[in-house]
Amino acid sequence: MPYMPEAELVFKTRTVQSGGIVEMVVWKLSKPVPPAKHLFKYRLVFVRDGKRVVGYDNERGKGDHKHLGERQAQHKFVDIETLIADFIRDVEAMQ
Repeated sequence: MPYMPEAELVFKTRTVQSGGIVEMVVWKLSKPVPPAKHLFKYRLVFVRDGKRVVGYDNERGKGDHKHLGERQAQHKFVDIETLIADFIRDVEAMQ
């Protein structure tokens, strides 16, 4: 099982949007998950027809990154509000 420091759920939401499902889950951690410097662990995903269209997450060793279709790219974490705004913008662009 992957290591995750003590965590507090900040929010979790699941909605139907753009012909698919948008789920956002954010935890606040007791310490960062390397290589991140911030105290958040998150999973934001837009799924349509059973396939991930857009996904933002961070994990040990990979850090903050996003998935746009089959492509993966680094994503600069600023704060939760900016993270969600960037994610929603990418979801809307993939409609």
